[in-house]
Amino acid sequence: MSGRAERKQRVVTRFQRYLANPLNRRLPFQTLLETTGRSSGLPRRTPVGGRRVGDSFWLVSEFGTKSQYVRNIQADPRVRVRIAGRWHHGTAHLLPDDDPVARLRSLPRFNSAAVRAFGTDLLTVRVDLER
Repeated sequence: MSGRAERKQRVVTRFQRYLANPLNRRLPFQTLLETTGRSSGLPRRTPVGGRRVGDSFWLVSEFGTKSQYVRNIQADPRVRVRIAGRWHHGTAHLLPDDDPVARLRSLPRFNSAAVRAFGTDLLTVRVDLER
């Protein structure tokens, strides 16, 4: 990653960690992805934008494998997703061969625009939801 991309990631990550995410986690119908912290073992909840399609939930990570929730998924792919106020258990899969820009076209517009604008290393994630 270039120096400019690294600076961009640091600025966006700080904004999300300390301002945007704490506020968004409190919104009752914000979609949340809950992973297990790879070091702490504690639940980590991250606001995400994505869409449920059948028994799968699709999202695109802005910073790919540099995202903390993606690193948590690599350590333990069992996750929960809160969609429209309801929690669903599932297994997350990182899809580096998927075209994340094309995927964003099928996801909610507002979040997709932000991911395209701020992202530096897009990565598609699919969560297979349990029934």
